[in-house]
Amino acid sequence: MLLTEFKALLLTADATATHYRTGLTGNYTTWQEYGDSPIYADGARTTVYEKIQIDRFTKTEYDPVVGAIRAALETAGIPYEYLVDYEKETGYIHHIFDCTVT
Repeated sequence: MLLTEFKALLLTADATATHYRTGLTGNYTTWQEYGDSPIYADGARTTVYEKIQIDRFTKTEYDPVVGAIRAALETAGIPYEYLVDYEKETGYIHHIFDCTVT
């Protein structure tokens, strides 16, 4: 999956999601790639797994966008690890989807 395809997928869950931008106001979603994991066979690079993190910052408990992101990833067959944290200093619930994309 190309990064442009990943972006299009994420925009189906949150039409206002941004690439790399953080510190926005209100509820918002941002995503960024942060590395890759190449796989080699017979001395040649055969597959690259991109590591992408999606961050959803919300002050809404049970935010429906979180469910929409989860559904979009699962429908596309993208494996992810899900974490959540409450940030006391800002009042945001921080939802993190750590994805692996081929």
